[in-house]
Amino acid sequence: MKPQLYIIIGAYGSGKSEYSIHLARSLKAQGLDVVLADLDVVNPYFRSREIRDDFILEGIDVIAPEGEYKHSDLPMISPRVKGALQNREKTVILDVGGDPAGCRTLGRFEEIIKNRGYNMIFIVNTMRPFTTTPEEIITMKEALEATSRLQITEIVCNTNLMEETTADIVLSGIKTVDKAAKQLSLPFDTYLVLSKYISIVPDHLYGKKREVMKYNLQKPWELLIARGIC
Repeated sequence: MKPQLYIIIGAYGSGKSEYSIHLARSLKAQGLDVVLADLDVVNPYFRSREIRDDFILEGIDVIAPEGEYKHSDLPMISPRVKGALQNREKTVILDVGGDPAGCRTLGRFEEIIKNRGYNMIFIVNTMRPFTTTPEEIITMKEALEATSRLQITEIVCNTNLMEETTADIVLSGIKTVDKAAKQLSLPFDTYLVLSKYISIVPDHLYGKKREVMKYNLQKPWELLIARGIC
């Protein structure tokens, strides 16, 4: 397999950062030299940079602000992102902000991205605002493309309600995404399920492939609870 460039985008709360982490680990397991660049300047709670320490141990490079600058954004890391994009020996994943404003960060890398070639994966959770219907999904897709000046190449369904997830909820989301994908003439083959729900959400719903992910990114209050602070 040739090293590739993956751009992961989606509306706020779609699960795109979780998928970026999952994809990085999957590609690393295939023996590829993987770089995950956190370009999410929108969501303060679910940034893939939070997984940095684990990825260091796993041999996956994370490009994101460090130390006291951990919560700063793109200008500081742009040279490293550019360098990774120009290195064809690296498999690069860009975790991009979860709305059209976040997609503007791609603008400064547009020429390099187009010259290299890319897969731009649109993550959709139909239980989140602005992607609840085929029409909304299409509108969001068009907005993301207009802002990023790049073209989405694939849709992945991540419909869930966390602890209240059921097979019917996931199936309903798959059907909604499928209608949008057909109207857009885009590939849609995969739906995502967290590992804790595989017993209730079967594979091959609506003829699609189930891809199982771990839950990695916790909200700040979940971290406090886990540490016994509250």
